[in-house]
Amino acid sequence: MRLQISRSKNSASFYVIKTVYVDGKEKTIIVEKLGTYEQLLKKLNGHDPFEWAKKYVEELNKKEKEETREILVRYVPTKLIKKDERHCFNGGYLFLQQIYHELKLHKLCKDISQKYKFKFNLDSILSRLIYGRILFPLSKLATFEESKKFIEQPDFDLHQIYRALGYLAKETDFIQSSLYENSLKISKRNTGILYYDCTNFFFEIEEAEGNKQYGAGKDHKPNPIVQMGLFMDGDGIPLAFSINRGNMNEQLTLKPLEKKIISDFELSKFVVCTDAGLSSEANRKFNDKDGRAFITTQSIKKLKAHLKKWALASTDWKLPGSEKTYDISKLDEMIEKANTKDKERIRNKVFYKERWIKENGLEQKLIVTYSVRYRDYLRKIRNSQIERAQKTIDDSPEVIKKCRQNDYKRFIHKTNITTDGEVADREIYSINAALIQKEEAFDGFYGVCTNLDDDVSDIIKINHRRWEIEECFRIMKSEFEARPVYLSRDERIEAHFITCFIALVVYRLLEKRLNEEFTCSEIISELREMNFMEIKGEGYVPIYTRTDFTDALHEAFGFRTDYQVITTSVMKKIFKKTKT
Repeated sequence: MRLQISRSKNSASFYVIKTVYVDGKEKTIIVEKLGTYEQLLKKLNGHDPFEWAKKYVEELNKKEKEETREILVRYVPTKLIKKDERHCFNGGYLFLQQIYHELKLHKLCKDISQKYKFKFNLDSILSRLIYGRILFPLSKLATFEESKKFIEQPDFDLHQIYRALGYLAKETDFIQSSLYENSLKISKRNTGILYYDCTNFFFEIEEAEGNKQYGAGKDHKPNPIVQMGLFMDGDGIPLAFSINRGNMNEQLTLKPLEKKIISDFELSKFVVCTDAGLSSEANRKFNDKDGRAFITTQSIKKLKAHLKKWALASTDWKLPGSEKTYDISKLDEMIEKANTKDKERIRNKVFYKERWIKENGLEQKLIVTYSVRYRDYLRKIRNSQIERAQKTIDDSPEVIKKCRQNDYKRFIHKTNITTDGEVADREIYSINAALIQKEEAFDGFYGVCTNLDDDVSDIIKINHRRWEIEECFRIMKSEFEARPVYLSRDERIEAHFITCFIALVVYRLLEKRLNEEFTCSEIISELREMNFMEIKGEGYVPIYTRTDFTDALHEAFGFRTDYQVITTSVMKKIFKKTKT
């Protein structure tokens, strides 16, 4: 800052001015109007205004260096704002940017750029696709426009995004293995236990082609789908993914991706935890050698007759840490006689039984658990479905058509014969009591198979965490809005899911840095709302609400954006910190 004296015929006016850069151009702005010579002479009780003004500017420069100078902003109520000029910017991405650079994704982009010798800024493109997927999940075109809301502007054109997708797809394996290797330096990765699951994403097209094929979509939409297979480590952080044809058997997707992990990630000894739908005998045998193991859910209904009889028998049940056996058929009577505190204690207990089985050369331990709370939970859901089925029979029988396996309409029994044995002139509907009784026999039971000889409670605990990989898919589909996908080429689809995958890794690391104290919706919505108003030449004013979340965020990342004003020089230091 410097002193400027504007002289006229009868007076001199004193100003504090400074040179700033606005949109890359040099501009001189008035920081403060000190007054005229006469005004200052009167105010200073006869002291020399020139000397005072010089010292005042020196003091302002000293305070600015110490970042303690008060910033005065003048607004003119009769002056229009400039057309098409943005004044509000998002700064929530800065915390994502710090993790992005800690994962060395900027260096990875540099390596890819050098390999293929293209000139556009892949780092700027990939980072904006990731920040955008978390904060503003939209199409590539809309993401390009939304990225202009970030304080740091994008350094690429729209057409370059689509070119970048092709190169990202070519380097899928390199990106995943590098991401894992770099993540080890900033976070603990429990690769002793890996969780695997599959989901699918539908497309807004009608013709199947490439990986987009008609299959059994989880959304039950009549659209082509692709499948995503995902491995997650024992700490809930995604490890690797693959994109497969929509009509491919899910069970066939596990081994190829697992082999990649073994070779590219240099991992060999781990436990793979899956649900029953993915645990074919071939997959279990694959993880029954070379130091690997498996834990998988097991459908009680699909067990062989003698094993099913053993699993559902009411006797010989145990509690973890005790050899005493129980008869679970007596639990309801015990609950009825118990006081309020003991009722809840009995309902919360998880009983188990276990045995080793050997079939087709595979030896595994079958663990079955039983819980009154789980039984009541299943019955509550079923009763709700039965009520819905009865309401459909009473009010809208015309909608009763073929139903899916878990559809409430499965409880509706259709007959064309009356109780007298005559052929009815219309279809007669009723609740299928036999099916209800058949399903109730399995309420409260839960099966797990493993080749580990570990304690039952440890096996159950590991299997229980499968919900985290299901949550990974929920975040991708709901918060990141990874579906529906409008891209058509297979390589661009692959690249789309690369950005979704990296975004999920970045999000999970952010979640852990905040000690998992906040929900997904809280984290994303508050980052999205961390906006700043730019004061040209001076800095940025936070216009978000300071909360427990923002306090925790600043504490975890080592910089603050919640001062009354963030000067331009301080913001530049924040940029630098998030990129080191």
